[in-house]
Order: sequence, then C-alpha cells, then structure tokens
Amino acid sequence: MKWLKRFLLAWVVILALGGIAMLIPAIRERVVYRAYLIQLRVRQMIDPPEAEVFVPQAPIEAPLLPTATATLEPTVTATLPPEAPTPTTVPSPTPLPGRVELLGVTYVDQHGAFNYCAPANLAMELNFWGWEGTREDIGTFVKPHPQDKNVMPYELADYVRQNTQLGVIVRNGGTPELLKELLAMGYPVLVEKGAIMRDLTGVDSWMGHYQVITGYDDATQEWVIQDSFYHADYRETYEKFMTGWRSFNFVFLVVYPFEEEGRLMDLLGDYADEQKANEMAAQLAADEIYRTQGVDLFFAWFNRGSSLVLLQDYYGAAGAYDQAYQVYASLEAKTRPYRITFYQTGPYFAYYWSGRYQDVINLTTQTIGSTPEPYLEENFLWRARALLALGDREGAVRDLRESLEAHPNFNPSVAELQALGETP
Repeated sequence: MKWLKRFLLAWVVILALGGIAMLIPAIRERVVYRAYLIQLRVRQMIDPPEAEVFVPQAPIEAPLLPTATATLEPTVTATLPPEAPTPTTVPSPTPLPGRVELLGVTYVDQHGAFNYCAPANLAMELNFWGWEGTREDIGTFVKPHPQDKNVMPYELADYVRQNTQLGVIVRNGGTPELLKELLAMGYPVLVEKGAIMRDLTGVDSWMGHYQVITGYDDATQEWVIQDSFYHADYRETYEKFMTGWRSFNFVFLVVYPFEEEGRLMDLLGDYADEQKANEMAAQLAADEIYRTQGVDLFFAWFNRGSSLVLLQDYYGAAGAYDQAYQVYASLEAKTRPYRITFYQTGPYFAYYWSGRYQDVINLTTQTIGSTPEPYLEENFLWRARALLALGDREGAVRDLRESLEAHPNFNPSVAELQALGETP
C-alpha cells in the first residue's frame, strides 16, 4: 500500500502548491482566464449562438421598393448653423488622383484592452488634427464598463463634440468615390465594418470592427488602412472592403477643424444634409437588394430597414427587417452574423414603434442570451421599453438596472428610470 500513500501524498503536495500559486495575482488571473475560455468553448459546442434564428411574430409584407433606377427626392434642405462660415466652392480634384496616401496619423493599436477598436481608431482620427489625448481618454467616456461589447458611431461623435475643439459628421450610405474625394482633399475617414475574425471560442465568425482609411491605390485596387487590430498601413482590396462596409450600411465618420466646415460641407454635397444622406442610403440598399444574394442580401435588407428607421418610416422598416430575417434563416449557420444586434439596434426602433413589443422582447432576449457576458446596454434598454409597454413594470426596472451595469450612467436608461420614479 506504500504506492497508494505516495500517490495521495503527491496529490496533497500538488494541491497545496496549486493553492499557494493561486495566491499570486498574476497566476490566479491566468488560471481564471483559461477557465473562462474553456467555459466559452464548451458553451459554443453545446449551444452555438448562430444556430438560433429569430422569427418575427407579426411579419408584414415587404415595403414596396423603388426600382434600381429610381431617385428619392430630398424633403429637407441642408442648412449650416448661423456661426458656421459661408461655404465656398472647393471642387475635388478632377479627375481624382490614382493614388493618395495621407501622412500624419499616429498609429494606435487596440491591444491590452477588451474591444478597444472604437477608442483606438477615434484616437487616430483625432490625432491627425493635432489632438493630444489617448485612447484611454476616449474609452473612459464611450465604454465606462471595460467589458462593454460595442461602441456606436454616435457615441464616438458625442465624444468629439463634448471633449474636443473639432467638428464631426456621421453619415450612412457612403460610396468608394466619396471616400476617395475626402482622402484626396485631406480628410482621413473612420468607418465601421463587418469582419471575419477569431473570437474567444476559437471560432472565425462575423463581428464589427472600426478602421481609419488614410489612402487608396487604383493600380493595386487597395485601400490603405490604419487597422488597430492588425497593423499600420494595412491594405485591403476594394472588393473585400465593400463586403465588410456593407454590413454597417456604409457608415462613415469625418472629423474636421471648425474653420474647414464650409469646405467640407461643399465637398460632401448632398451628404451634407443628413436627411438627404439617409434617403440616398435607403435607395442604395434598395438597389443592392436587386443585385445581391446570400449574406449580402441579408445586409441589404437590414440596411434598408436601418435607413427607413432614420427616416422615421417604422412600418416600412419593420417590413424590411422581416425580409432580412427570412434571408437570415436561409443562410448556412456558420455564415450568420448573429452579433449584428450587438452593434445595430434599428430593428428595436422599427418593431417598438410599430407596436410589435413581443418581437422586441424576443429579439433582445435572443441577443442577450447569445453571449455569456451580455454587456449590451441598448438591448436591455429596448427590452425594458417593450416590457413596460406590455405592463411589466418590475421586469422593465430590472432590465434598466442591467443596462446601467453594462454602461454606468447610460443616459437613456437613467431617464427611463427617473420617469418611473426610480433611483438610477
């Protein structure tokens, strides 16, 4: 029996040494992180989130689409604030140069912090114009909880407006030609795109990613990109770039000095008017529905819905999202972009304002359940609103508090709690 005693003694020694090692913070953190990764991978194998499909409870007929050659007419005339300088005509180079590469962006990576591509890329966009802050300055503002999974373009724009002496515009429906014109006139452009990247479960899947575009080369058909995840001067083909950009409705953000506002607005043309830009984005999505298939068709329908939300056509938007989710259900599971409602909340606006509260609840619940750490403040907010509309005050308050756990002092959730007479 000596061998048994030795075996047990060895295990006692191993456990004791393990316990001592766990008292060392660096070792403990690594062990806990490894255990977390194992948990994620087991969950992925047992219950893959891409296998679940959202089925609208009250689908409506798809909205009538303009034909691929139709042109939407603007309903709002662009105006500049009284204090803005009078625009002057500054035509972009005609023809555009075949190659442009802007210098002066200090590269910032996103590594060492969770989901930090938004702060890192905005830092690059700002430092081009002489801003001297850090990515952490931005991160503290846009994602006060370190595990927050998403920062939206409007949150980045809010940071610029509230914390810098620079101007900013965010628009949807951009085109490669517009990007080239902006670059040729000296403006780097921040975009949000979809990308296939390896997640913590070891699976290559779709997720959102920000990049700063600083150049292009027609000879090689490539964009020059400051990519916070990969490296500076990262190159991506025009075709691959468009595939990724499509999944975020071709959104773009431009930072500029206020003294250049007139120059930039003139360069933007119809995009200077946000209403007109949203109409063009809706038209672009309608055109793409006629010429795409598979996951790109899903994004085209989704973009159509998102643009109609911005135009406050909620019933039309709801119909477009219904069509998008029909396409989604037909996709091969591994190609489904299940994280899309981490980043984009258009369906919640459309279904809520169409009175389809249960669809809001079902879709937010599916999204929240797709990740073990649902730091998704917008999803909890919208589920709370839908629960309240259906008379579940207690559930609404609980979700609003969950929203604030994910994003402390998140203004919409604070306002909703105060309206209910609750302390945030």
